[in-house]
Amino acid sequence: MRLDLFLKASRLCPRRTVAQELCEAGAVSVNGAQAKAARNLHVGDEITLRRRNHLLTARVLALPATRQTSRSESSTLYEIISDTQI
Repeated sequence: MRLDLFLKASRLCPRRTVAQELCEAGAVSVNGAQAKAARNLHVGDEITLRRRNHLLTARVLALPATRQTSRSESSTLYEIISDTQI
């Protein structure tokens, strides 16, 4: 699954365009390397998302079967490793 689609499905980003803009700005990295929106994700990958003064690191636990996910299902797709203010 594409990174931007996962960020939207997991509700880490509100919209796919926001996820794409964050990737273009270099604010998203996967396994320590800056990632483009089209990067394929796999279970076990670590996503680091940087916004203003907030740094979130999450591990992918599952990939959704469909693009649309319910609010309760979206929280089961990842596990938060760290959530810090910078």
